Amino acid sequence: MTLGAYSSADRIFVRRAVEAAIRVGLLALLVIWCFQIVQPFIIPFVWGVIIAVAVYPLFEQLRSAFGNRSTLTAVVFTILMLVLLIWPAALLATTLVEGVHALVLGFAEGKIAIPPPFEGVARWPVIGERIARFWLLASENLADALGEIRPQIAFVSRWLLSAAADASLGILQFAAAVVIAGVLMAHGKGGGDMVHAIAARLAGESGKAYAEIGQATVRSVARGILGVALIQSLLAGLGFLAVGIPAAGLLALICLLLAVVQIGPGLVLIGAVIWVFSEATTPVAVAFLVWCLFVGLLDNFLKPLLLGRGVRVPMVVIFVGAIGGLLASGIIGLFVGAVVLAVGFTIFTAWLGHAPASAGGEVLGAADVASGDYPSLSTGRD
Repeated sequence: MTLGAYSSADRIFVRRAVEAAIRVGLLALLVIWCFQIVQPFIIPFVWGVIIAVAVYPLFEQLRSAFGNRSTLTAVVFTILMLVLLIWPAALLATTLVEGVHALVLGFAEGKIAIPPPFEGVARWPVIGERIARFWLLASENLADALGEIRPQIAFVSRWLLSAAADASLGILQFAAAVVIAGVLMAHGKGGGDMVHAIAARLAGESGKAYAEIGQATVRSVARGILGVALIQSLLAGLGFLAVGIPAAGLLALICLLLAVVQIGPGLVLIGAVIWVFSEATTPVAVAFLVWCLFVGLLDNFLKPLLLGRGVRVPMVVIFVGAIGGLLASGIIGLFVGAVVLAVGFTIFTAWLGHAPASAGGEVLGAADVASGDYPSLSTGRD
């Protein structure tokens, strides 16, 4: 009697377990399927959200000028952003593809002129003699020199061509993100309420404070770091195009990378100025020098203006996020990765009870950040 009862209970348990496993499996299959469908749109959507959060205060000011008509303001704002950002970026992307193709073809055919090594290279410790020998061979016979490192050249060439293709795709994703940002800003109040509701469900009473931390971090990084880097690289690229520097798009991309990781585009600008002085007329070279000085010093004026009040994020977080995002998702990941990792870092430190410290060394909690009692973002480069 007891054995039969246990057997019946076991059968019921097994049947329910099988039914639960089937339901969980079907639910997991549905989630995975849905994720695969929306996966191509995740990066543009996240970047659109970042843009919307970063520029929403400016959008509100423009909406007041348009009589609080959100839809009209969003359309005008979107068109302005497309014209001011996408058009010059598309020009630079075109030159980037052409420049990379010419560079890869030049190396493959051995047509690029390499100057001989300067004195002192051979005296570098450990690797000096090998570098000097290879450099001298490359200056005399580039084809033979490339033959010694053919596998590495093939790898770099494939990476450069892939990066050029990603840049073109990144322009399309950037344009889509701008349109998404316009739609989100048109419904900004509802979106903000939904974010606060989700944060409250996830973190209870502290949810609103964590949402404010995320918002402050997005605006700090997107405007004070990425916005300034994008403006500098676009202006530098337009200057390269104006004076006819080869591979202007590639150089602008390098400026963007250096600016995002807080090194600055100075090294590229110096090299460009030297090239222009050696190739162009003196008036053109002097005008380009003035333009490069303006671009190089621009961050000193824009950062205090765009950064405002923000949160303190270590430079290494920005660097890892930018490079990791670039490797994972191409050019658009350079922006998204830096912001997402900075937001994750800031919220995680706040959750641990060790939020970024203020300028006076006081540790801030989530409530302090939510109330606006936090310092400006610092990345280790003034």
